Amino acid sequence: MSAGPLIQLEGITKTFGSGAAAFQALKGVDLTITRGEFVAVMGPSGSGKSTTMNILGCLDVPTGGVFRFRGVEVQKLDRDQRSLLRRRYLGFVFQGFNLLARTTALENVELPLLYRGEKKSVRRAAAMRALDQVGLVPWAEHTPAELSGGQQQRVAIARALVTEPDVLLADEPTGNLDSERSVEIMLLLQRLNREGITILMVTHEEDMAAYAGTIVRFRDGLVERIERPSEVSA
Repeated sequence: MSAGPLIQLEGITKTFGSGAAAFQALKGVDLTITRGEFVAVMGPSGSGKSTTMNILGCLDVPTGGVFRFRGVEVQKLDRDQRSLLRRRYLGFVFQGFNLLARTTALENVELPLLYRGEKKSVRRAAAMRALDQVGLVPWAEHTPAELSGGQQQRVAIARALVTEPDVLLADEPTGNLDSERSVEIMLLLQRLNREGITILMVTHEEDMAAYAGTIVRFRDGLVERIERPSEVSA
């Protein structure tokens, strides 16, 4: 395991298209994330935050610069190697939950392990542990239609946790929830972070970002500034 930063972006650029139609979404992003941080990523539409998160999630590759994860230069990996890194070390939570409607909470949480080819007994045990982490063991046999929005997002978080990832990437995780459920989810993410999971979260909501230990603000394809609310309030 690398003793250095968990994630390093150095001079990351990303250009879409070519010639006169080329658009430079990222113009030289520098960012270091240490193990155990809770980072909120913010910025207006078109600022580059989503492109950066796609690169961090190994869903896209930069046009230039260096992206290190656990000391490995990710931009040098081929597609299969990036896919392996994504499955082994990253967990994803989305605004829309993305749960299978006709399957139980337990079966939804098992899915990543099913794709890995794990035995049923191993999948079940790991999925129950993940549901326990989010406080949903009593609802294990319920389908999404029988769960509230907050409970559905908890299932989605458990599904992201079942592979025991190093990093949880959350894209607007409270975007479809009311205020009370949003606070529940943010308190859950804070607890998971205290238990050792590094969290990177995109949000448009300042009050949700305040739960993070670090806020990275993007503008015009660059990191505009980095804030640490806990230090300000201390």
